[in-house]
Amino acid sequence: MAEKRDLIVRCIRTFNDFPTKGIPFKDIFPILKNPQALTAVIDLFEEYVRNTHPQVDLIVGLDARGFLFGPLLAQRLGIGFAPIRKKGKLPGPTISVSYSLEYAKAEMQEDAVSAGQKVLIIDDLLATGGTLQAAYELVKQQQAEVLACLVVVELKYLNGADKLKTTTVFSLVQY
Repeated sequence: MAEKRDLIVRCIRTFNDFPTKGIPFKDIFPILKNPQALTAVIDLFEEYVRNTHPQVDLIVGLDARGFLFGPLLAQRLGIGFAPIRKKGKLPGPTISVSYSLEYAKAEMQEDAVSAGQKVLIIDDLLATGGTLQAAYELVKQQQAEVLACLVVVELKYLNGADKLKTTTVFSLVQY
């Protein structure tokens, strides 16, 4: 487990002052270039889920980097995957929620999550918590249960998990 985390940490790059001055951007894309690191991410998520939430029915991933890890984890677990996107990007009837951060609204298709389903939400990074909180609200609107939020990287100094006090946040790497 420690070896896998160490490999993941070695693949994460920091770009200072991106996208604006004072922001130390954590770049997870080198994980995708390294098959062993990508496997390590999915292995660690799978181990956590099988040990902690074996009753999960669905993985919900956030636009866009949650789409990189979510389907791989869902496939490993033998369950489905549903996307949450920026408003206006999904066809058919959708539900949406507003939040303040990069985008004004997040949405999911009305039939993406069913009432009573047990759901895990996945994304690459937890910073201020706005996008994960919006995803949590969308899933709850569908009367489903959010078991936990999974992220590769958590920026603990931004206290994003505070916005998600009613659910567990599981992160592979913390800064």
